[in-house]
Amino acid sequence: MTATIGLQHLINGAWEDGTGSPVASSNPARPAETVAHGLQAGGPDVDRAMAAATAAKHGWARTPAHERGLVLLRAAAILEQSASALGLELAREEGKTLAEGEGEVLRAAQILRYYGNDGDRAAGSIYSSPRRGETIMVTRKPLGVIGVVTPFNFPIAIPAWKIAPALAYGNTVVWKPASTVPLLAMRLAEALQSAGLPKGVLNLLIGPGSMGNSIVDHPALDGLTFTGSTGVGRNLASKAAGRGVPVQAEMGGKNAAIVLSDADLDLAVEQVMLGAFRSSGQKCTATSRLIVADEIADDFLTELGKRAADLAVGDPTTPGINMGPVINEAARSSIQQGINTAISQGANVLAGGTPYAGDLAAGYFIAPTVLELPRDQNQDVWTQELFGPVLSVRRTGSTQEALELANDSEFGLSAALFTQDITTALSAIDEIDVGILHVNSESAGADPHVPFGGAKKSGYGPKEQGDAAKEFFTHTTTVYLRGGNNVSR
Repeated sequence: MTATIGLQHLINGAWEDGTGSPVASSNPARPAETVAHGLQAGGPDVDRAMAAATAAKHGWARTPAHERGLVLLRAAAILEQSASALGLELAREEGKTLAEGEGEVLRAAQILRYYGNDGDRAAGSIYSSPRRGETIMVTRKPLGVIGVVTPFNFPIAIPAWKIAPALAYGNTVVWKPASTVPLLAMRLAEALQSAGLPKGVLNLLIGPGSMGNSIVDHPALDGLTFTGSTGVGRNLASKAAGRGVPVQAEMGGKNAAIVLSDADLDLAVEQVMLGAFRSSGQKCTATSRLIVADEIADDFLTELGKRAADLAVGDPTTPGINMGPVINEAARSSIQQGINTAISQGANVLAGGTPYAGDLAAGYFIAPTVLELPRDQNQDVWTQELFGPVLSVRRTGSTQEALELANDSEFGLSAALFTQDITTALSAIDEIDVGILHVNSESAGADPHVPFGGAKKSGYGPKEQGDAAKEFFTHTTTVYLRGGNNVSR
């Protein structure tokens, strides 16, 4: 059995044991196996971390952008060199397959590299002045101390895409990761510290969900970036707004894939499978709703159900496994209850649907599940986010109805459309109200150089990643620049 790793917190450049109650992360494939354990941070630690970030923010903001970027580039190299080992730890702690775990570590490195090179990009803009001898400049300055609250499902990539731009643009950070995945949080903080990050610039606190409230309520906070559940996100955004603190929040998704009759069906089946079941469906951009044209529905759903049933489910550290467990017992129970409710409301099970027996019953495994829903009926599974490997399906008689069904959600994060008709694709761009639209690819996926975020109730505040991150992590100063009296007339 792999050794259990001790957890510590990073405050003002020093690794410290916690002063709060015990915390441990377990292997969701083998819950009796503890991956890492230690003591949570105590209440006073938030004050110390905030004080450290406040003390460091002026010096870090005045550090040249290229020097800040060099730290991120060094950290990226550290992650790349350790990708195999960290990918295994990620698989043990969070439940992704080995391939996905290593891929996530490499994605975090890619994000650090993108922002590490930000010093080579435009840092502001210049405008003409209507007055002689004057130039108007728009410069950008960091917000200051940024609170970062991250979820369990991407324990190193999501923190990287928040922390990297925060640091690149000159902010300091107090970070609270999900307490279910503290080990990978430590690994990212270790990489940044080893890369030469000055003390106090990044502070890591492992603690309960309530610690997010402590961070938001702290008077030293200048901005909050959050990814997680809709309920928690709205609560934190409300608290921050009451104090005038800017918030960037990525929350729920109930993402649809539309497969029309002219689609490349082999491609569509493959991509829908990836969108629905990779990472055990624990992605905010996962495909959880499927809309299929009547003309091809029978053949498509037969093939989809067969492939879902054939997925190899098991210990994610085992080669050849396609899907691992969900994060914990609470998630497993909630997802299974959602499946049971859908069946009681008339859903037809095309794959999965029932709990595992035997060895898999000991872990937090959910069978890849495909549920076909009756037409013109309201089912909870169509609207409520289960955050697991569950795909609900509806048939449609027209392209217009398909687009309307895709929009039938309070959320608007991501969607996928499968068609060979460019006119239909162009129409969908206008009609489907989401922040991210994939045409002939799965609904999940994000690149660091383009904006990421949702429409409707999936997002709050500026988008993440790419140049869009500047809109949150910096504010503008408009400078009217004029010299003395020696102005040509």
